[in-house]
Amino acid sequence: MSAKPGFEVTLESGAVLAARKLLVTTGMRDELPDLPGVAELWGDQVHFCPYCHGYEVHDDQVGVVADGPMGVLKAVMLRAWAPDVVLFTGGYEPTDDETGKLAAHGVGVEQGKVTRLVVTDGRLTGVELADGRVVARSAVFVNPTFVPKDTLLTALGCEMVDGPMLRTVRVDAAGRTSVPGVWAAGNAVDPTAQLISSAGAGATAAVQLNHDLIFA
Repeated sequence: MSAKPGFEVTLESGAVLAARKLLVTTGMRDELPDLPGVAELWGDQVHFCPYCHGYEVHDDQVGVVADGPMGVLKAVMLRAWAPDVVLFTGGYEPTDDETGKLAAHGVGVEQGKVTRLVVTDGRLTGVELADGRVVARSAVFVNPTFVPKDTLLTALGCEMVDGPMLRTVRVDAAGRTSVPGVWAAGNAVDPTAQLISSAGAGATAAVQLNHDLIFA
């Protein structure tokens, strides 16, 4: 923050930009599971969100690597698109209720630790278990850890709030943070936001920010 009203933003190149207001849309990063093959195929044959990629894998042999109840939920959801879905439980033990739901939706279940995704000529061909078995799969869903890229916002002193997934910077409906002159939108403040809703939040914040520049 500058000594004058407003802000000074220093770029990586060393250039310094002056601004009366800031809109931060820095997004978030995915911390992927430490499982060989995941990083190599991430965003191609390895996914996170059934709503984003469920239809894309409707002709695939789908695997879900569980790390808790979320894995069970995804496996059941993905059966709405794909006829062949297998849940790899790893160290997670589904409850009786979860086991019943998996069976009712025709989800296969494989016990045992997953050691790697088998990649052949750049394509996913299977999921290898600790006992050496390889279960043929052509698409896999995992659960990364989402980390908002909010260092700039927290450094400015923006108030934080505990959300349903993790602790994030608090914004109002227009995207205003607790620091005057600072707005934020998208995954930097809402890890559940899709691309279209992030863009909408950015547009809403931009309109309000422009209104403040003109009339405040």
